[in-house]
Amino acid sequence: MNSRPPATADDAEVDAAKAARMVSAGRASLLDVREPDEWTAGHAPRARHLPLGSLRPDTQPPGQPIITVCRSGRRSAAAAARLRAAGLTAYNLTGGMQAWAAAGLPVVTDAGKPGTVA
Repeated sequence: MNSRPPATADDAEVDAAKAARMVSAGRASLLDVREPDEWTAGHAPRARHLPLGSLRPDTQPPGQPIITVCRSGRRSAAAAARLRAAGLTAYNLTGGMQAWAAAGLPVVTDAGKPGTVA
């Protein structure tokens, strides 16, 4: 994947494996927009947490693509659209944390212990 912004919302989806590769390679950051109790139950190890209701595009770091994630992909699709509307490069993780966990990718708590997708 190149660093070009998505041309349309249809181009703005990445699956869990691709998201993990992008984040691992430093080509994107992962932004978890779930509620605090969902985050506490378990999240991707390198994700940042910012509930959707608190998301302000002007506070996001410019320059690096952002992959948004929630439980199933609905809230994160709205977050990615909001970020793109503000001129940022943003992708939605298709299927959310459910897809992340189903792909065998790690889900952890803040203490680094195995977590769950709530």
